[in-house]
Amino acid sequence: MDREALLKRLMAADFALHETVLFLDVHPKNRKAMEYYRKMQAQREELAEQYRKNFGPLTYYEVKSGEWNWTDYPWPWQN
Repeated sequence: MDREALLKRLMAADFALHETVLFLDVHPKNRKAMEYYRKMQAQREELAEQYRKNFGPLTYYEVKSGEWNWTDYPWPWQN
């Protein structure tokens, strides 16, 4: 999978999670919304892991190696 396509899928999952959180803030007992949130949360984590494996960390919080390498990859505007 190419980097840009994976990032777009990841952004879509982030958007869906954010919107679901807003809905759950107003409707905290909505079971379907909570199920959807969990589904999207798992999908987002899977996409993020796929990205990390192929292209490196998404944020500096994810740098786990002994090297500061998160800036070794192209910035979004460098594509």
